[in-house]
Amino acid sequence: MTLPRLRPDINDLPAYKAGQRAEPREDLVTYKISSNENPYPPLPGVLQAIMHAALDTHRYPDPFSRRLVEALAIRFDVPQEAIALGTGSVAICGQIIASAAGPGDEVLFAWRSFEAYPIWTQISGATSVQVPLLPDERHDLPAMLAAITERTRVVFVCNPNNPTGQVVTTAELEHFVARVPSDVLVVLDEAYREFIAGDDVPDGIGFYRRYPNVVVLRTFSKAYGLAALRVGFAIAHETVASALRKTATPFGVSTIAEEAAIASLAAEEELLERVDALVLERQRVWSALRDQGWPLQRTEANFVWLRLGDRTADFAAACEQAGIVVRPFAGEGVRITVAETEANDRVIEVAGRFRSPLG
Repeated sequence: MTLPRLRPDINDLPAYKAGQRAEPREDLVTYKISSNENPYPPLPGVLQAIMHAALDTHRYPDPFSRRLVEALAIRFDVPQEAIALGTGSVAICGQIIASAAGPGDEVLFAWRSFEAYPIWTQISGATSVQVPLLPDERHDLPAMLAAITERTRVVFVCNPNNPTGQVVTTAELEHFVARVPSDVLVVLDEAYREFIAGDDVPDGIGFYRRYPNVVVLRTFSKAYGLAALRVGFAIAHETVASALRKTATPFGVSTIAEEAAIASLAAEEELLERVDALVLERQRVWSALRDQGWPLQRTEANFVWLRLGDRTADFAAACEQAGIVVRPFAGEGVRITVAETEANDRVIEVAGRFRSPLG
């Protein structure tokens, strides 16, 4: 029997490795700290919006999510035509690449960075150009600038970077964006923007206002705590935003996701108080690990990165034995989400034991 003919390059497509759930145990509470999820449940008002919207699940959602688009346009003081939605910012990454790059084109990004970039690039038939991070885990923007060719169509700058948590400064990004050819899309992936505590970190919206080739990505999955509902958005100039809407999955943003996002925007002040609490907890975890002797770089996201090299799998196994699941990147390091206090305390304890033999 002849099997269906599929694209041969699909066999080489790397699978997206989502953070795994911790297996339930009888002897202790287990924690999943592998996906950078917000540990807080939805606010009562957001939960009420979700429950009310669930009554209409027999109906298709508004294909344009007009109420959410209007709310986002007001919140960020941009035209509604500048907003494009998707099922999380990860989907919008795919919409951007599908809109701009194909066979023979190049998509440029730092590495290690968000693992969806090379996946979407290969799906589109374009070529990934990966520029290694600097020794301090930050984007090497001069090297990225030098890597741009006439085939480059999209450049991703993940700020803060996932999984290392590092940021590029306003001056560095200004120098970079001003020198990228105007026909190349510069995507500022700001999925963790709300967790930034430093002063010298750019807000991508300002770059969007001044550069027609800049696209800003945001999500409701992290700071807003709507990871399961899958809604993200891009802010771009109208021609680009229109292309992103054309490449989006029809009816991708559900009615429940739209109403929860609108309610979250309305409760933003209260939600950001939770973010502030997580930032304080991040500092506590980071300081405790640093005091143990770990060579850490400061993080501006809701996670901490440990560069472990060939000991990555051993550390992940030690965490799993203690009832916590982190996100290992084989041969490189682990990303540890700042989560519930008990989970964080357990990470610190495991890291301390693991660090001791290293001296």
